[in-house]
Amino acid sequence: MNRFRTRFRSERGQTTAEYALVLLGAAGMALLLLGWATQSGAIGTLFDAVLDGVIGKVK
Repeated sequence: MNRFRTRFRSERGQTTAEYALVLLGAAGMALLLLGWATQSGAIGTLFDAVLDGVIGKVK
């Protein structure tokens, strides 16, 4: 039982490091997607479509 506790304590930071790596990867992918969408004009097109839909429902 003592062996298990020692092993568990030595791996406590591993989960935190894994979460940090996943968050960094997700942030990197979001930045790439945002860069692509900004350069291609997709954000403006999406924004126009959303506004047109909202205005169409209000009328």
